[in-house]
Amino acid sequence: MSTIQPFRVDVPQADLDDLQDRLARTRWTDELPGSGDEYGVTLDQVRAWVEHWRATFDWRALEARLNAYPQFTTEIDGQNIHFLHVRSGATDPVALILTHGWPGSVLEYLDVIEPLTAAGYDLVIPSMPGFGFSGPTTDRGWDVPRTARAWKELMARLGYDRYGAVGNDVGSMISPELGRIDPHVIGVHVTQLFSFPSGDPAELADLAEDEQAAMAKLQWFWESMGAFNVLQSQQPQTLAHALADSPTGLLGWNGQLMVGLDDEFVVGNVALSWFTRTSGSSIRFYKEMTDSTEHPTGPTTTPTALAGSTNDFLSVRRFAHRDHANIVRWNVYDTPGHYAAHEATDVLVEDVDAFFRSLA
Repeated sequence: MSTIQPFRVDVPQADLDDLQDRLARTRWTDELPGSGDEYGVTLDQVRAWVEHWRATFDWRALEARLNAYPQFTTEIDGQNIHFLHVRSGATDPVALILTHGWPGSVLEYLDVIEPLTAAGYDLVIPSMPGFGFSGPTTDRGWDVPRTARAWKELMARLGYDRYGAVGNDVGSMISPELGRIDPHVIGVHVTQLFSFPSGDPAELADLAEDEQAAMAKLQWFWESMGAFNVLQSQQPQTLAHALADSPTGLLGWNGQLMVGLDDEFVVGNVALSWFTRTSGSSIRFYKEMTDSTEHPTGPTTTPTALAGSTNDFLSVRRFAHRDHANIVRWNVYDTPGHYAAHEATDVLVEDVDAFFRSLA
């Protein structure tokens, strides 16, 4: 089952026509006057996204952009896996596997393909199991460790015996785990290090001012924006029925963590989820993580780099060093936010390149 098949995106025109009909017939919700975003994503915001999707967004243009790069599928551990594989043409390239999260997709990394391949890196950009053209998942258990094992197999299948792992969001969890299990990984570069207090009060006794600020921001996020995590970790199927039936509803839900980004990026990621019918299987990943019975002990030891953002989840260094014993680079940039590869392409490319060159 190790065959690698060429792949091209080609959404049937009937699906595009059906989408337009559904968007045109949206039954809009009400909203309390003057409530702003206190109750969640605003009606005005979703209306604006829908209008962009209906009148401006060009799926065929996005298809063409994806199809300009070599894409493939292969079956790993019983699951179809889709990936872009873009070679640099360098004589002795370092390969990088770039992993996205939710509600993102491979679209997160399209902007970094040209500069990173020009710098001599071969790029492998897989769709997460259950996301986009790697979905939906067909059995339970696709958590972080299982995905890392799939990525290990994928890179072996492609013939890479020396490569780096790059990640954002859930990809920032999978990439360190990939470094843990595969000695062929020379370095791990992430935009977040998800390390939290263990529950020992002593850990919080002498937090520095910047660490206290990071903890306060994290607490605000979970208290104000964490509903998606709770629902998707507990009852993703309950929500999946609505997301699968309404593109407007999918925009409202997936868009909650994309407010402020350009409409093309928001709608593109949501459209990819819509057309591949993976809105439900992608959010299942959260329950799989919650229910996972695999909990590796001890810190990772692969050289690790952080390129964080002041406008994103702020990693706390003392907790990160507890979980990752070989952090060799730690940068936090004043960049727009969570989707660094799209929002701060040059900054991320420069940081990734500097890190992996330092390991050469």
